Amino acid sequence: QVQLVESGGGLVQPGGSLRLSCAASGSIFRNNAMAWYRQAPGKQRMLVAVITSGGRTNYVASVKGRFTISRDDAKNTIFLQMNSLKPEDTTVYYCNAGVATGTYSITYSAGDSWGQGTQVTVSS
Repeated sequence: QVQLVESGGGLVQPGGSLRLSCAASGSIFRNNAMAWYRQAPGKQRMLVAVITSGGRTNYVASVKGRFTISRDDAKNTIFLQMNSLKPEDTTVYYCNAGVATGTYSITYSAGDSWGQGTQVTVSS
């Protein structure tokens, strides 16, 4: 089973930045696409950003140009650099190991394992 541990959340003012990290099991990390999701209370978990094993990325429209997903295979870790944060980015963020398909666009299928999440709060 994949083990995922998120960190890096916190309280930041609007316009500020945060960098989230997700440490994953070494046996699965290099072969998997990885993704960040977020889930507000009472709402469905929503895909935010994807990175394939080859480094291709894709983002939901609301974060494109502000967030950057990256991976460090040597450290079995993915990151989400979040800039120009807005109050509507406030929620719990989760990482996931899954499968990405597609040549021109990325279709991501989430795996079954989730970490505990990390809370991001954007408020003045």
